[in-house]
Amino acid sequence: MYIAEVETSQFSDLCTLCKISSNFILQTIIIPAYNAEAWLDECLKSIYLQDFPGTLEVSIYNDSSTDGTDNLIQQWKSKLEDRGINIIVGGHNSPRPRGVGYAKNQAIRQSSGRYLCFLDADDVMMPQRVRLQYEAAAHLPQNIVGCRVRREPPEATERYTRWINSLTPEQLLTQVFTSHGPTVIMPTWFCSREWFCYVGQFVEDGQGTPEDLLFFYEHLRKGGAVHRVDECLLQYRYHEHAATHSVSEETIWNSRVKFLEERVLQHWPSFTIWNAGKQGRKLYRSLTPANREKVVSFCDVDSKKICKGFYTHEESEDLTGGGLEENLQSLNLKEGVDYYHFN
Repeated sequence: MYIAEVETSQFSDLCTLCKISSNFILQTIIIPAYNAEAWLDECLKSIYLQDFPGTLEVSIYNDSSTDGTDNLIQQWKSKLEDRGINIIVGGHNSPRPRGVGYAKNQAIRQSSGRYLCFLDADDVMMPQRVRLQYEAAAHLPQNIVGCRVRREPPEATERYTRWINSLTPEQLLTQVFTSHGPTVIMPTWFCSREWFCYVGQFVEDGQGTPEDLLFFYEHLRKGGAVHRVDECLLQYRYHEHAATHSVSEETIWNSRVKFLEERVLQHWPSFTIWNAGKQGRKLYRSLTPANREKVVSFCDVDSKKICKGFYTHEESEDLTGGGLEENLQSLNLKEGVDYYHFN
């Protein structure tokens, strides 16, 4: 779906969460862990195999796991320390986990690295990840640096994986309203601790909260940029127990619409919705009354709808085989100026 307009630093002091210790640790790998026994061995092995030549630290926060997560952490502690990699382990034994946002914040709080490399306990890094992302982040102090990924299993979410890997540098910012998450996925994030603290910590509302998306939006509000290292540096695992499945489609949709209204629609006196299907109508209904009044038309390239002159919600389809994209190009409209993609 597209919407189109009709008419065409300085950082704050480090917060308490992010105080750096007197020890000079250059990188900290941040891992929140909850019942990760099935994947954690492979995850920690990928840290052991990193080819980064500088000082490296791993900060794991165990969010009240009930499986063998803690035993695996302890088994790897001595191996990583023998490799010269410092490891800090925190956690709690409350009856319930407190959520990914809380676990990430705790892992950051107990760490001391000047750069933060985020990693989920069910994912695997390529050996050159820390080195290549550090080289990029060192020159981009206000950026979240991501990378390309390989999905595991390969057939999972093929369309989404293709999208995140093929975005142009410009689309990393123009298509921030498009998907269920940031244009660089959370397990690939790499940034300076100072910038993280300037943006602020993750929301700690627990299960069902898209803490990564909310942080990403705040990052953009504060003038942050996005960069992707165009190499595959992470195996991004898909499975039924992933925390992302606890976040409802409606929660993510509402967050995206609110950010779209804030960043784009409040500055447009009027606009069209280039989709006369289900998603176009849903977007219209989700807007504030003031923004609904700005909608002057719905556009579509589906000949069945155009010839009919009207359509019903039940008959509409969203897939147009690239027709909308071709139309936009033929009109010489510029993404991020004349139109934005919302899908």
